[in-house]
Amino acid sequence: MATETSNRAYHIIIFGASGFTGQFVVDEVARCTSKRSTDSFKWAVAGRSWERLEGVLNQAAERLHMPQLRTDIEKIVADVSNEESLAMMCQQGVVILNCVGPYRFYGEPVVKACIENGAHCIDICGEPHFLERMQLVYHSKAMDKGVYVIGSCGFDSIPADMGLLYTQQQFKGTLTAVESFLTVTTGPEGAVGHDATWQSAIYGFSDSHALRQLRREFGHKPMPVVGARVKMRGSVFFSKEIQQYSIPFMGSDPSVVKRTQRHLHEEEKHSPVQYSAYVGVGGLFSLVKLFCAGLFFRLMVTFSLGRKLLTMFPSFFSFGFFSQAGPTMKQMEDTYFSLTFFGEGYSEGQDNSHGRPNAKICTRVMGPEPGYVATPVAMVQAAVTLLNEVHSLPRRGGVYTPGAAFCNTGLIDRLNDHGIMFSVRSYS
Repeated sequence: MATETSNRAYHIIIFGASGFTGQFVVDEVARCTSKRSTDSFKWAVAGRSWERLEGVLNQAAERLHMPQLRTDIEKIVADVSNEESLAMMCQQGVVILNCVGPYRFYGEPVVKACIENGAHCIDICGEPHFLERMQLVYHSKAMDKGVYVIGSCGFDSIPADMGLLYTQQQFKGTLTAVESFLTVTTGPEGAVGHDATWQSAIYGFSDSHALRQLRREFGHKPMPVVGARVKMRGSVFFSKEIQQYSIPFMGSDPSVVKRTQRHLHEEEKHSPVQYSAYVGVGGLFSLVKLFCAGLFFRLMVTFSLGRKLLTMFPSFFSFGFFSQAGPTMKQMEDTYFSLTFFGEGYSEGQDNSHGRPNAKICTRVMGPEPGYVATPVAMVQAAVTLLNEVHSLPRRGGVYTPGAAFCNTGLIDRLNDHGIMFSVRSYS
């Protein structure tokens, strides 16, 4: 395993390993380092409680039939409220996998500690304000230290960001615009998200004005538009592409993809792609249910008591979409996602200065349950790619999106090998 900091005790440290998502990341790292895997690296778990970390390793040892996890994996006590403990953790690891959210409350101390102590940082954040603020505040500092801070390396937003890059790679010519449609298929018990994701959404929506102000601070010039300008569809519409009612995707994917496209345009002179993201919500009954939940949500996030009630009773106010317990193992086993990209552009040799695009492409990224199965896979493979292909990453450090960081690496191949599948559906 190639790394410039091989003298450190651990290649990977999972911070927040005893949290709901962290425990699944522990499982995934353990699987990757098993004797049956081609990847082998030293790793440790970190969190506030030594006892809880021990419990997570014991549970993982039992689930995965790996008794060695109880004795071979070191435990590091670290807390976001204790700078010294974060520094000590970061000094021991090459890459920190930060699973402690919501990131707007707990993420910055970890980013700061990683940069100051020379550890790369990967998170699974789906909060645009945090992600973009880290770029604004820490990009230059991370570059100076030779540290990579790569956010949103989970379901938000590796399938979308790497999926669009895959679509560009497969398109023979100039890809000008892409629409993506997410669908999640569940078993008879349905699907449930965990409370931490719900909390991130609450505070993200309540602070949307701050995100607009933050974006003004970047002072970006408008991106050039190649081909016809594509308009966003309505807030609710029936999609002929996926035969479902659909709404705009409210997560971080559009933000992340647009940041990647800006990076590739400004740093590598690539032609930028217009991007719109949507999610299928099913039939009319599902649409009504979602509309009612959304109406409650938008009303209550506007005042402090409402936000408090939303966080206290996630299952009630989300109409069962989120809960403090999270999904069961059965629910996760029966769930999978499909993210389909519909792109258009100009074929090779076609003049793109005028006229409508003359070529279309459809690609797809498919994988297991997105929040707690696909997300750990994506996060861990991002870390393995960073460890093995650091010289293929841009410059010598900085704060990046997954697409900006990994566009010249083999991450897509690694994801294909671990159950997140990229494919071309049609090309005309």
